Order: sequence, then structure tokens, then C-alpha cells
Amino acid sequence: MSEEFDLSKFEVSMVIRQTTMEDVEPMLEMQRLCFPGMDPWKVEQLRSHLSIFPEGQLVAELDGHIIGSCSSLIINFDEYDDRHSWSDVTDDGYITNHNPEGYNMYGIEVMVHPEYRRMKVGQRLYEARKEIARQFNLKSIIIGGRIPNYHKHSEEMLPREYVDAVSRHKIYDPVLTFQIMNGFTLMRINPNYLPDDTASGKYATLMEWNNVDYKPMSKRHFKTSYPVRICVVQYMMRAIESFDDLANQCEYFVDVASDAHSDFVVFPEIFTTQLMSFLDEPSPSRAIRRLTEYTPQYIELFTDLAVRYNVNIIGGSHFVKEENDEIYNIAYLFRRDGSIEKQYKMHITPNERKWWGISAGDSVRVFDTDCGKIAIQICYDIEFPEVARIATDMGANIIFVPFCTEDRQGFLRVKYCAQARAVENQIYTVISGTVGNLPQTENMDIQYAQSGIYAPSDFEFARDGIVGETSLNLEMVLIGDVDLEILRRQRQDGTVKQLKDRRHDIYRIDYKKG
Repeated sequence: MSEEFDLSKFEVSMVIRQTTMEDVEPMLEMQRLCFPGMDPWKVEQLRSHLSIFPEGQLVAELDGHIIGSCSSLIINFDEYDDRHSWSDVTDDGYITNHNPEGYNMYGIEVMVHPEYRRMKVGQRLYEARKEIARQFNLKSIIIGGRIPNYHKHSEEMLPREYVDAVSRHKIYDPVLTFQIMNGFTLMRINPNYLPDDTASGKYATLMEWNNVDYKPMSKRHFKTSYPVRICVVQYMMRAIESFDDLANQCEYFVDVASDAHSDFVVFPEIFTTQLMSFLDEPSPSRAIRRLTEYTPQYIELFTDLAVRYNVNIIGGSHFVKEENDEIYNIAYLFRRDGSIEKQYKMHITPNERKWWGISAGDSVRVFDTDCGKIAIQICYDIEFPEVARIATDMGANIIFVPFCTEDRQGFLRVKYCAQARAVENQIYTVISGTVGNLPQTENMDIQYAQSGIYAPSDFEFARDGIVGETSLNLEMVLIGDVDLEILRRQRQDGTVKQLKDRRHDIYRIDYKKG
């Protein structure tokens, strides 16, 4: 009996999978081989792809080696000019214009390592892309394809003549022929699509593959509005005798927000320091450590309120002692489905260090909610424009800013910076502050605030960019609607387009935790 072959010696592993950050360097090297003379991706562009639309980024891997890749985003194609360029449709390669509610997948690059062509790697990537379009129930896939052999015929043929000849199989073009064979049909030819694509004469063929499994869904109809209702609590700090007193005050405001059918209710920064009014601890540092003992009750209270009143709660912020015995200023998101997220305050004020010894967090987080992506930046954090820009690039549409200031100067720093962030990032910002007094409570004795909801400054938004503001230094709530559909449209086609018009070629923000 003959000895059996060890088949494992002959097996290879070809997989198409989602791209990871570990794939970036091999992709950049492969791109230099695939497209000599053209500008390769920047690391921050690929990082942006993975942050914004990870499902649309794929690699082909053979025995652990990257041999192909493709990148995509989702858009409403009707919103783009017929003569758009690659830069227009990709926001200069950063895909911050990705629209999860869009109808069309737009393919922005496919490449296959030169040593592994003729192995149907490109076809596998195209089929995987089609499967993503089916999963996301998209109408079609649109691509702006190069015609890299056109330079060989440009003296005797116009671009349309060349494309017609390729379509009739009279001329072979490695990209256009491949796309036709994979079920894509020609829509038109765009000039000046990729300025550095000299082989194609800067032209691109706009091609489309239609998803025959597409099912029109009512939620995918064009939105005239996408309102989100926000209830901002301007919270009065006053002496109380127990945690139950604070809980009753909080439930009252959550009940008000729920009665108004709010999607979010927002409490101020460290409003739980109200508990120190009955702790009878004169040392601020010791009082803060005693305050952290109420963390479980605080979390249980707001988790219950969010579920019971069916509203997402930005639970202000609270001082929390963690396992390393460090104390952090943490803002919690209590979703109405019962789940919880948290954002650490990243920038600690001199006062927080001096009196309480607060430690700083080190990451920007963006949270998914049933009303889109949001971020939370605690008081001082909103005064650092890089943080808001990073959150916006991660997809945030609203930044909630719980704050606590003791004087007019401190309050105005928060207000003006929140308004500036709304303009700079074409985003909504919401500030919620404490008012009143806590006599005999060291470092929390006086408060000064006016809470508000702010919008970008353009025609479709509220006059002066102010959705609403509370009265100064009075306990009250502000209820206002922000429209995410208007925000999306203005980012695409506003009077000014700060996000699209950034000069990535001369400056950038490197988020080291990305």
C-alpha cells in the first residue's frame, strides 16, 4: 500500500478579509509597485477609511501576504456633480463624506500586486464588494475607472473612441476590459479625474454595477429632515441631605425630558459634587475620594432612568476611582436600551489638579446611538480644537459638553469654544452647566452658567448659529431640535465647506491612539 501524500504541504490559503491597521504598510508598498509615478495613499487616509467605514475596506491575502486590496465608501451619487473628480468624491482620500444612509457604494481603488496577477484576485475583490453592497442593501456600485492604455492611442483617438473600441473588444485595456467583464456598464467619461494619472490622460470611465437584489426600504427614502430632540438641564447646586435628594432632582428632569419626547437629556459636569454638601469633610481631596464611593449608586440611578423613561442620558460627569487608585473625571452615556459608555476627561484644569488630584484620560471616543454618532467632551476639552476635529473625522454629528464654571470668564471660554467648534467642524455642540451655590463646600462654592445648543452658521441653520440658550444662572431646561439631514447636506453643499476644504496637503492632525 502506497504511503499517503501529506496534502498540507501543497495547500495554500487565499482569503478576502476586512483590512486592519497591520495591513497599511504592505498596502503602501504594493501601491508603489502597482501605480508607479502616482501619489500613494497616506497612512492617515487609510486610518480614516478604517475608522469611518471599515466594512468597505478589503484585502486579498495569500499565505499571510497581502497581494491585493480595495477601498470604498457609501454616498448618494445624485448629490455629486456629473464632472466630479476623485478628490471630490473621496474628500481628498479621507472619505469623511461617507454617508451610511446613502444608496450607492463608490469604489475608490482596487489594486493587485504585479506578481500575482492572472490569479483572479481582482475578480475576488469585486465579488466581495458586490456582497457588501447586497448586505447593505445598496442600489449600485459606482467606480471611476482608469484607462491606463489610452496613452498608447491618444494621438489618433478621442477618449470616447478609445472606450468604444475597448467595449467592442477591439483594444485591450487592463482596467476597463476587466470592469466590463465583471458586469459594469459605462455611464460617462470624466475629464481631470486623477491629475497624476498621465497614462489615462487624466480621464476616467464612470462605471456602474446594479444590485438586482436591492429592496427599496421606507427608511432609505430621501430624508427632508432627521430631527433629534435634546433637553439640556441647567442644574441648580444646593445643599442636600442624602443621595436620594439628588436622585429625586435628577428623575424630575429626566421625566420632563421624556414628556417632551426628547432623544437626549444632558446633565452638567461634576454635578454629583452636590453630594459633598452633606459629607462633612473639610479636606477637598478627601471629600472627592468619599464622593467616589457613590459611583455604583450613580450608575444604577441613571441606567434605570434611561430605560424607564426611554431617553438617552448624558449623565454629566462624575469623579470615579479606578483600580490604579487614580481618580478620573468621567462622563457616561446611558443609552435607553440599557447599555453604557464612558468618556474620560482628557485635559485637567490646574484647579482640578491642585484641589483634587484628578488624573487625565487619553482617548477620544465616538459613540453610536439610535440618533447617529455622538461625542462627549468635558468642559476644558472643548477648548482644544484638535479633539473636536478628531471626533468629527470619526463620524460624530453632535458633541455634548457638560461643564462647570465658577465665573463669567470661565463660562465664556466654554461657550465661545463650543460655538467655534460648531462652525469649524460643521457639527452641533451642546453645553450644559451648573448654577447656584454650595456654601461651605471647598472649591465648589459658586457656579456661573448659561447652557445652550449651537449649530454651524449658514442659511439653513438657526439664526446666529444658536438653536437655543437658557437664561443666565437660573435652574431650568432648554429643549431644542437639531436636524442631522440639514447638517449632512450643508457639509456637502453649504456656503462654506470647512471639512471638504481642509488643506490636507499642507497640514494634518495625527491622533496617536487611532
